[in-house]
Amino acid sequence: MKKRFRIATAGATTDGREISADWIRQMAKNYDPKKYGARVNLEHYRGVLPDGPFKAYGDVLSLHAEEVDVGGEKRLALFAEINPTPDLIELSKKRQKVYTSMEVQPDFAKTGEAYLVGLAITDSPASLGTEMLQFAAGAKTNPFADRKQSPENLFSEAVEIVLDFTEAPPDDGLLTKVSKLIAGFGNKFASADARLQDAHQAIELLADNQRQLAEQVGKFDDLAGDHQALKAAHDQLQADYTALVAKLDAEPAPGFTKRPAATGGEGGANLTDC
Repeated sequence: MKKRFRIATAGATTDGREISADWIRQMAKNYDPKKYGARVNLEHYRGVLPDGPFKAYGDVLSLHAEEVDVGGEKRLALFAEINPTPDLIELSKKRQKVYTSMEVQPDFAKTGEAYLVGLAITDSPASLGTEMLQFAAGAKTNPFADRKQSPENLFSEAVEIVLDFTEAPPDDGLLTKVSKLIAGFGNKFASADARLQDAHQAIELLADNQRQLAEQVGKFDDLAGDHQALKAAHDQLQADYTALVAKLDAEPAPGFTKRPAATGGEGGANLTDC
């Protein structure tokens, strides 16, 4: 996340006007580099040569309005996200041009609202800047007139800025929330993985039971075949037994002698002597 630098607070300008809180809100709301990008310049001079001392030193990427405490008083301030050139980074390392003054168009493109059209780096501190503002406001000819894009534009007083362009650490609150969110996802994934493991174990147990059941069914099939064979053997034995009994019933007992026919009676039949 890129750092934001406070470039102005509601206050005085070079021509006696005041930068109102409404202007700051409007600049923060309306600023869009695609619509009109504010460049960083040196002492409000806009050079025409790319390698001269008054070349551009960067671009304003975005604006943000926020209340700050100034001497125990709450005032609305304007913060800028800046994309610096290597020259601006080098100047900041050397502690040169450590104040900023913004150029404001109060009625930008006939919208009736304020817009940031430029940002200057300067060595004029706030106290000296205030004297310059008072002088410029009281002068018949504004000494900054030739540095403005439009006569109705105004320059704010110079405020100190620490141009440290190292990446800002993420917000602790946001980092904590993200960490908790990631941890929550981790817990959910762990819980889902545990449930998946349980389901996998259940499937393995079911497959093992199915395998055992199939083996038992196979054994039952074998037993059924054995039962059919035993039944056929039993039926055959029963038939053989029945035939044998019938045969034995038809034959005389061992040692049996048939009695001779009786004689006497009419026609020469044998009579029994009683």
